[in-house]
Amino acid sequence: MSIQVGDQVRTHVVSNQVPDLVDYNLYARDVALCEAVRREGAQGSVAELEQYGEWLGQADQLAQGDAANRYAPELHAFDRTGHRVDQVAFHPAWHHFMGKAFEQGMHCSAWSDPGPGAHAARAARYLMHGQIEAGTLCPLTMTSAAIPILTREPWFGEISNTLYGRSYDPRDLPAASKTSMLVGMGMTEKQGGSDLRSNTSQAIATDAGGGWYGLTGHKWFFSVPTSDAHLLLAREGDSAFSCFYVPRWLAEGQRNAIHIQRLKDKMGNRSNASAEVEFAGALGRRVGPEGKGIATLVEMASMTRLDCVLGSAAILRQAVVQAMHHARHRRAFGSLLIHQPLMRQVLADLALESEAATALAMRLARAFDAPDDPAEQALRRILTPAAKFWVCKRTIEATAECMEVWGGNGYIEDGPMPRLYREAPVNSIWEGSGNVMCLDVLRAVSHDPDAAAELVEGIARAHPDRLPLQHLAQDLMAGFRAGDEAQQQAARYTSQTLVLLVQADLLLRHAPQWLADAFIDSRLGASGGRVFGVQVLAPAGDALFQRAWPE
Repeated sequence: MSIQVGDQVRTHVVSNQVPDLVDYNLYARDVALCEAVRREGAQGSVAELEQYGEWLGQADQLAQGDAANRYAPELHAFDRTGHRVDQVAFHPAWHHFMGKAFEQGMHCSAWSDPGPGAHAARAARYLMHGQIEAGTLCPLTMTSAAIPILTREPWFGEISNTLYGRSYDPRDLPAASKTSMLVGMGMTEKQGGSDLRSNTSQAIATDAGGGWYGLTGHKWFFSVPTSDAHLLLAREGDSAFSCFYVPRWLAEGQRNAIHIQRLKDKMGNRSNASAEVEFAGALGRRVGPEGKGIATLVEMASMTRLDCVLGSAAILRQAVVQAMHHARHRRAFGSLLIHQPLMRQVLADLALESEAATALAMRLARAFDAPDDPAEQALRRILTPAAKFWVCKRTIEATAECMEVWGGNGYIEDGPMPRLYREAPVNSIWEGSGNVMCLDVLRAVSHDPDAAAELVEGIARAHPDRLPLQHLAQDLMAGFRAGDEAQQQAARYTSQTLVLLVQADLLLRHAPQWLADAFIDSRLGASGGRVFGVQVLAPAGDALFQRAWPE
């Protein structure tokens, strides 16, 4: 029907379109996160978290997050006169978010201000930040994970003040001339990927001594190549792998011989620069004992893997929020989507997944806050790779479902869903793919079988009337006793089951009873596949939706 308006004809009136989700508090509107912060020891940071959640949810910040990913970094390997500079130009929005993250201490606070709840408070900030701009999380997590490795070095005092600096400094200068710094990592090479023992980069002690080595070789994935330093893996001698601290600038004011070959054209994580680099005799200091480089960087990776879990939980949370917001405003077939029975089932299932992921991620953060507790450290070693495997995998599926809630609008690039969807797989791949994580779970169980048994059997003892938990606990214990080949074949089942048991335990202890019941019925007692919305969730009513996304 056309409508006459003056001398013009308007063919239709725009209606039934969903308004952008803006100007909301990411912390205050997340009941599960608020409860986890208090539960896991970070209650002293609530006021700061509320302020950060308010800032992140502003319309201006959402627009900045879009811009940072719409305009990818650009490599400028040479200046106009032909001198090698190896600079990367980022969109101003990248520096905008980096500056705020530095103010929040997300790159160092767990170490510069240790104490009860330090990791948990940082985890909450990380989980919120990742909902609005995920690419900037990469340099933050690498820097934070590098700090406990570097503190053991006798020269740590030379960089400590800059490493703990809270004023973000993007200038391309020697670290000693800056107010703060970033530390990246370089592990994988083109011929090996996760198989680090196939690396070929070489380190040879220099004549000058002083612990400096010349490095020659390449790295296939070198995230944030303009970081002020990187921790690298290279062969020292014929076979031993050592870890090296390689600064971007040398003390004499010269650029180190680190040559950026090209930036990766990634599917997602577009705001963040990842590069291929060559080392043409670049100078570096050994970090840790000779020949222990893989062990040193694996220790660092245990930190970054927690952040992969948090980053995926962030994407999952934002995708669910966007889906619920859409369903509350979009009408189809005579009613709002949120009121339609099948859509309610799908949204309820997604909300359960998000809450369970948040609870698990924050519980893991608490384990990182207890370095002197053997039980907590055993849980951290066993559960971190399992959580990375499961939460990151489930986030990919869930984000696709949330996009589908939007229908065709969800597939259009001027909305939020495509960026979330492209971002979802990265945490599952980086810092060890799914199979690597599951094999790491088996190694952790083999290293400390008593702790693994206590974790599983402790959950079973705590809930004797929950038969699904009892059955899965028995399955896990039987799997732990199987032969090596059988264990490897079942490694994904083992990791999945371990996570589901821990998530069920956390929800039974801390969430409303009806929510825990719905999770157990749909995850531990369901038949068929794991497509969201398959299992009928009786309590999937207003209480669940109000908890997941309060109106």
